Amino acid sequence: MISSKNAKNMSILSVMSINESSDTAIQSLLGERLRALRLDLNLTREDLADNVGLSIDTVRNAEAGRNVSVETLIRLLRGLGQLDDLAALLAVRGPSPVKLAKRQGKIRQRASGTRGKKETGRWQW
Repeated sequence: MISSKNAKNMSILSVMSINESSDTAIQSLLGERLRALRLDLNLTREDLADNVGLSIDTVRNAEAGRNVSVETLIRLLRGLGQLDDLAALLAVRGPSPVKLAKRQGKIRQRASGTRGKKETGRWQW
């Protein structure tokens, strides 16, 4: 069962675009989702940590929305049976048919950057 605090945070983020959310907010949501998945599987932090070769503190930090490595996230997702959810992120995407037609079938090899755009004004923080 999701607590009222977690439900409130999830509903707030579902209304907001993920692109408009801060990194901290996204990390916090990710941690909450990891915790909810673990609890749905009726696993203790210790059980999950043992299953994936991590320390209990690392699992706790991930669930608290603190910075964890990509390797740690992969291990946790694997231990929670959710590794397939990364498939969308890792899927190979080709150029759209329109872009491919504009480039006459040639696949882009490098980015052009901001070529031709001149800076106006002085640089500031």
